[in-house]
Amino acid sequence: MNGVNINDLLNDYVIPWGINISMAIAIFVIGRIVAGIVVNLVNKLLIKSGTDSMLVNFICSIIKSVLMLFIVIAALNQLGVDTTSFIALIGAAGLAIGLSLQSTLQNFAAGVMLILFKPFKLGDFVEAGGSSGVVEKINIFNTIMRTGDNREIIVPNSSIYGGTITNNSARDTRRIDMVFGIGYDDDIRKAKELLNDILANDERILKDPKPLVAVAELADSSVNFNVRPWVKSGDYWGVLFDITEKVKLTFDEHNISIPYPQMDLHLNKQE
Repeated sequence: MNGVNINDLLNDYVIPWGINISMAIAIFVIGRIVAGIVVNLVNKLLIKSGTDSMLVNFICSIIKSVLMLFIVIAALNQLGVDTTSFIALIGAAGLAIGLSLQSTLQNFAAGVMLILFKPFKLGDFVEAGGSSGVVEKINIFNTIMRTGDNREIIVPNSSIYGGTITNNSARDTRRIDMVFGIGYDDDIRKAKELLNDILANDERILKDPKPLVAVAELADSSVNFNVRPWVKSGDYWGVLFDITEKVKLTFDEHNISIPYPQMDLHLNKQE
């Protein structure tokens, strides 16, 4: 009877395959441990260097994914699997995914740049990407803003980084630019004195730089004053609204008119 030689089977197949499987498992397990050590080391170094926590997490996840990919390929290679075609397949798939997700990759790149260069931070009031609001969260692909009426706006990072960014919270102080007009028959000196008094009596207005009150234009129906006080950035809107109201009430009390556009209509009566 022709039977299978057990010794040959063990020597030719079982033992070599057992060794290869054991080695592949060892490569995977040890490689995973080493990858974890490397990722933890990079995480600590980045945190110590002051890198943004969001960017730290993203970089560490990328490093871990790449290391695990190499570990899996090494384990498969130990099992005798031809990894050349496997690597080529991964490369082709990566290229196809990259082309199909081009806009997503642009948002990702812009997100990294925003996190690295920090043109604004959480809590800043900014105008960017065609929207304005308080920055609540900076993600890898988009930035979340909250408007003054408590709406949430999600803006793609590429729209923000590729355009003009106005950060209204970047400086501690801001200048308020206001224009008030009076009639040509009103007393310019009196109006200027009243405007200066209004600014002087508001404690939120800074003394340095000194507020400006000046006649800026002799318009068609009014004499226009430029009123430009400096305030802390957090007081901007409150001072703007309060001063506007105070000017109207004060001018009314002192019989100083605030002209508005008018149209005179003349009718010719025909006999």
